[in-house]
Amino acid sequence: MNKLLSIALICFSLTGCAYNSVLINYPSQIAPIKQNLASPSPAAKLPELAAQIDSNDGLLYAQEAGRVAQVSGNFEASKTYYEQAISAYKAFDDRATISASDLTATASSLVLNDNAIPYRGPGYERIMVHQYQAFNYLFSGDAQGALVEVRRSNQLQSSEQARYQKSQKSVRAMANGTIDSEINKLDQATGTVTSSFLNAYSYYTTGLLHELLGEPNDAYIDYRKAAQITPNNKYLQQDLVRLAKQLSMPQYDEFKRRWGDAILPKKGQGQVVMAVEKGFVPEKQSLTVPFTIDGNWQTVSLATYQPHRQQIAPSTIQGLGTVLKAEPIANIDALAINALKEDLPAALVRQAARVYTKSEMTRSVESGSKRRNNEADAAAILMQIFNVVTEQADRRSWLTLPRQAQIARQYIEPGEYQIRLGNSPAAKIDVKPNRATLIWVIETGNQTRFYSIII
Repeated sequence: MNKLLSIALICFSLTGCAYNSVLINYPSQIAPIKQNLASPSPAAKLPELAAQIDSNDGLLYAQEAGRVAQVSGNFEASKTYYEQAISAYKAFDDRATISASDLTATASSLVLNDNAIPYRGPGYERIMVHQYQAFNYLFSGDAQGALVEVRRSNQLQSSEQARYQKSQKSVRAMANGTIDSEINKLDQATGTVTSSFLNAYSYYTTGLLHELLGEPNDAYIDYRKAAQITPNNKYLQQDLVRLAKQLSMPQYDEFKRRWGDAILPKKGQGQVVMAVEKGFVPEKQSLTVPFTIDGNWQTVSLATYQPHRQQIAPSTIQGLGTVLKAEPIANIDALAINALKEDLPAALVRQAARVYTKSEMTRSVESGSKRRNNEADAAAILMQIFNVVTEQADRRSWLTLPRQAQIARQYIEPGEYQIRLGNSPAAKIDVKPNRATLIWVIETGNQTRFYSIII
């Protein structure tokens, strides 16, 4: 009876953690938030997100809250939420020793599941926080603050390379048939994207800000980095040709031969530069395998992604005199899938430790029952149920991120324009002579929102 009571108390205590994904999967929690982003009132549930920033998954909720406020056009509020996420990342970095809370979370994960471990975020999410914080500064009128943030995102992409190399060695060291099969499936889903941290969208944004703010040499460097990741984007190719010509770079002749000569503005023209974000990153799915150990049921649950990704059509922008077709610069969904693949070795180690721990707990309960003259072992049965119910895959990830980012760029005559993305309502933009109008388009389901600024 004491063991029955103990198990019941554990199960009861879990209800307090349910909102933090221990028993209720994270995608189902965030679904109402995404529904609101596809409605005219995207910030309706923002207070609910903000209320969870002090929770076990606080970093994740801060990222979601920052994105929701940003999509709503509240850049100052978004800036505050992202700053909380950045502070949380720094706190994880600065933690030199394992704390009591770390030990408690790790122990809880062995008895429950990985959702008991505080959310720390993969590298691509951290990079996106700084890129989006740069947009907050830019659209709030602080161009220098925006440059600081995009430089931070670039530094993070460099620092993630060592971690990536280490993870690749771990993947090879733990290779077996099951792991190989899962990695091959994830490889098929990512296409040509080979890591989670190399983000051409982030590099392009950095290069664009450098160029528009009068730093063409720095812009050229970042455009080249973006082109190494996404080499077939014609707008990025034109950026490289134009800057190579402007800066008298030795690569100009090669770029001209491969992509044609630079398209330069006519006298008095302005330009429009568009960053188009479409859809939502996919949700992690659960791969659950039941099995028995000494006749007792156990399950193993790992996060995975669907192997087949639907293609996203290029966006068409109308209202500029000619139809402008955007081209992909980054597939954020592929970055997410690669992040999961890179975390697979550590997840498998935790999974093996959890299976052993739960098996030993069940064995201990059974041994106690046998000492009571083989009475009906209700405690052991309840223990098996507990093991199965608490085995939940860690499906947490930043789910309000876009699935894909596209870019477009064109020189046009100055004036006022009414532009549309596909069948969206028209949005008014202004184009000034010898200036650039940056247009940020966010498509979330049935809603398309336009934010523009003249630089």
